[in-house]
Amino acid sequence: MRIIFFGTPDFAVPSLTSLVDAGEDVVAVVTQPDRIKGRGHKLSQPPVKEHAITREIAVLQPVSIRSAEFLDTVLRLMPDMIVVVAFGKILPRAILNLPPKGCINVHASILPKYRGAAPIQWAIVRGERTTGVTTMLMDEGLDTGDTLLMETTEILPEDSALTLGGRLSGMGARLLLETIGRIREGSVRPVPQSGEASYAPIIRKEHGRIDWNASAPDIHNLTRGMYPWPGAFCFFGREKVTLIKTVITEAAAKSAPGTIEMISANELRVSTGEGSLSIVELKPAGKPAMSGGAFARGRHIREGMRFEHQ
Repeated sequence: MRIIFFGTPDFAVPSLTSLVDAGEDVVAVVTQPDRIKGRGHKLSQPPVKEHAITREIAVLQPVSIRSAEFLDTVLRLMPDMIVVVAFGKILPRAILNLPPKGCINVHASILPKYRGAAPIQWAIVRGERTTGVTTMLMDEGLDTGDTLLMETTEILPEDSALTLGGRLSGMGARLLLETIGRIREGSVRPVPQSGEASYAPIIRKEHGRIDWNASAPDIHNLTRGMYPWPGAFCFFGREKVTLIKTVITEAAAKSAPGTIEMISANELRVSTGEGSLSIVELKPAGKPAMSGGAFARGRHIREGMRFEHQ
């Protein structure tokens, strides 16, 4: 089957790999343009592009997927199917209507929950216990197409967006192959989405800002959901601090939210709006990650000092 693959980040790479390894004819990969990243302001290629190059697959990086030039290119490739995995843009009707076998999307949630750009992060931040992967037939809406197959998984207490994303990307690759196989057999039936929809908007840096007035579980979930980017952050004085690992304690908060209540060799216990939170690992801006205790020792922090929101 002639397939054009649309995808951009690491999450999409296992799906592309599974298609190629299964012998599907991936005639081109479409991905976002290279971006300037990091402090060195170096031009960085999307992970999907890097992988496509190693597999000697043609790579397209249109500035606009709605341009006549790009639409003509897709038409000339004559795909039987288009597969989309975390591409980052909504495909126009002209592309959606082109392949006879349809446009198949792999989405990292159980639809209609968490439609949108960042379902993995928001599922953790909002304290969900389960999530999963859905394959669907795409339409012009934001993840509103008829579903094909679903697979669920538990969100583990220690999961971050990084670990959960890695697990879901592998699930998505397997579910994609099963979906294509069943489309060939004619044994899968598109089902309209039902139930209450929720949304997972694109993550921005400000989403990581910690409000110490929130509860310990909410701040803990924020820390997990925002790792590795943008990170759950606050300030100690003027120094920006990103939390990496936290533990909800059984101790009740005894001080104003953000107050450091206890310092041990490895941890800091901080009061929140409801309960207290132990900071096990954090990263000061421009410095390596360290334990909460090491951070306190390096700055001569005393109990009663506070983290701030600003």
